[in-house]
Amino acid sequence: MGERAFIVRSLLFDKTPEANWDVPWHQDTTIAVDEKQETVGFGPWSVKDGVPHVRPPAAVLENMLTIRISLDDGGESNGPLLFAPGTHLDGIRSNEKTASFESTSVACVTEPGGVVLMRPLLFHASRRAIHPAHRRVLHLEFAGKELPPPLRWARA
Repeated sequence: MGERAFIVRSLLFDKTPEANWDVPWHQDTTIAVDEKQETVGFGPWSVKDGVPHVRPPAAVLENMLTIRISLDDGGESNGPLLFAPGTHLDGIRSNEKTASFESTSVACVTEPGGVVLMRPLLFHASRRAIHPAHRRVLHLEFAGKELPPPLRWARA
């Protein structure tokens, strides 16, 4: 990632008894930028919560790291993060063959204060909680390089 990693996006996820949803298998393949600037190799574009997002080349995502800090129990019955080991090594992939991940997935069980490090291209998911309670996770994305001009990271 380089010597000087910097935060490029922060999110707070909160599953509650009232908001208890499945998250299907996916890779995190978009980044937040300060404004839409058409750039070769970057696209398609979208807007999330008023912030432009774009799919960068795989090399950008491979130079990123996500830190997930559990604020609540992320035990087996509270819908913990599931991941498919080694899937971040194959670049950006379609989601067509994700059914096979169920049999080889690993549950990332955490206690409050637990930390998970993951690469954006790692296939991951979560299931509805069996015994729902708050499951808040602070999700911090770091990059090791600036984006090619004219693109700039959207830093809050």
